[in-house]
Amino acid sequence: MRYLLIVLVAIPNLYLFYFLFTPLTIYPLYFILNVFFDITLSGSSLIINSYQIHIIDACVAGAAYYLLFALNMAIPGIKFKQRAKMIAFSFLSLLVLNLIRILSLILILFYGASLFDITHKFFWYFLSTLLVVLIWFAEVKIFKLKEIPFYTDILNLYNKSILKKKDKSKTSKKNK
Repeated sequence: MRYLLIVLVAIPNLYLFYFLFTPLTIYPLYFILNVFFDITLSGSSLIINSYQIHIIDACVAGAAYYLLFALNMAIPGIKFKQRAKMIAFSFLSLLVLNLIRILSLILILFYGASLFDITHKFFWYFLSTLLVVLIWFAEVKIFKLKEIPFYTDILNLYNKSILKKKDKSKTSKKNK
């Protein structure tokens, strides 16, 4: 059932994650920036002075939420309440870090425009991946996870399969 859920939430094209996290990304950005700037919100665009900042799907990072969801669901033997806490922790962590990332880029756009392109590419290619990895490692430590996503299930299936029984019979014949 866990793997069916992993597949189902990805259909169609991670829609569920973008549906949930686009407003959770745009509105906090709008309210935070509104404290410091005269800002207009138009759909998924923030308009500050002459700058129009489009918050596109890549900014929302729906695929990163999906990856964290899949990692959390691919660990066997976790009770529902514990799994819900783990998913909430990872999603909230990613949301906060993503908001900080976007706000940092917006500030760089205003106060160091010449650094914007290189910083944006660095954040896109390196930092976004690093954030997901760090969130996962923090989750492993905080929730004291011992299992390895996907691998533990594959190992359990292997141990219950006829392949394992064949391996045992081969080794017992060699020992005789």
